Amino acid sequence: MWSGYGRVVDYLRISVTDRCNFRCGYCMPPEGIKLLGAQEVLSYEELLRIITILGQHGVSKVRLTGGEPLVRKGIVDFIRSTRAIGTVKDLSMTTNGSLLGDMAHQLKAAGLDRVNISIDTRNPERFARITGRGKVADTLEGIRSAIEAGLNPVKLNIVLTEELFEEDVFYFIDQVHRYPIAIRFIEYMPIGQGGVKPGASIAAIKSVISNAGYGALESVVFTRGNGPAKYYRLPRALGVFGFITPISEHFCHTCNRIRLTADGKIKPCLLANHEIDLKVALRSGGDDKAVYELFERALREKPFRHKLGECQDGTPIIRGMSQVGG
Repeated sequence: MWSGYGRVVDYLRISVTDRCNFRCGYCMPPEGIKLLGAQEVLSYEELLRIITILGQHGVSKVRLTGGEPLVRKGIVDFIRSTRAIGTVKDLSMTTNGSLLGDMAHQLKAAGLDRVNISIDTRNPERFARITGRGKVADTLEGIRSAIEAGLNPVKLNIVLTEELFEEDVFYFIDQVHRYPIAIRFIEYMPIGQGGVKPGASIAAIKSVISNAGYGALESVVFTRGNGPAKYYRLPRALGVFGFITPISEHFCHTCNRIRLTADGKIKPCLLANHEIDLKVALRSGGDDKAVYELFERALREKPFRHKLGECQDGTPIIRGMSQVGG
């Protein structure tokens, strides 16, 4: 599939639920959000139909997101059914990791290839402050289980908030020497609830790593992934560092993805309000051609680039990360 600006799109991100067992301050308010009713959420059967249709048009990479995808019942069987379609070459998941300790091996056996795990600080008190209710010990156990289960490469996602301290960076430096993981630092995107403020810049984090006494960061090509991170390695480290800059150095010209929300809306761009309703076509008897044509329309309407960081008309992003899957 091709976007209106000539970019190949072969990557579908599916939010399977808007529910989450965390209340991260940059994602949703402490009281949570108004949750979708069961009938508003696309069924697994509907999602499998979409994956099958798009698989016939070159979409071979699928990522499951939320909310927190592991809180949705039947997720392991859904992964098994997705893998059975036969067109998905890379099946991944973004998770907060808190439930992975008990599920990582099941997910791998069902056909999940790899996971991205969010962990914005190693400190228990600051982790609880960011997540609202999370325990860092649960996420750390999830990381260990994911590595043991062979969900490789395990990627750790760290949003640069005010709760990330230098001691956290040194912890991640230690982990990248111990394990063949990818540790990715992500610029704070100002589209959430603002419960946690932005922190250090990417340049500052690179400086801390380069001056930690392990040598200089060296640029590397990291082939396992579909996203925009630029990767670097420290000498003798088993893993790599990734840096993601959606604001200061946007990567829209390489965007290869399309998003589907839990309630059946196609989002041509994460950082825009434009959505196309797919659920009506699915539930009103639309054939496969009608479903695919809505994705074609979404790709034609995919913008050249997002507008965050520029002076605009002040229109806020209507739906936060918890509702569109990030």
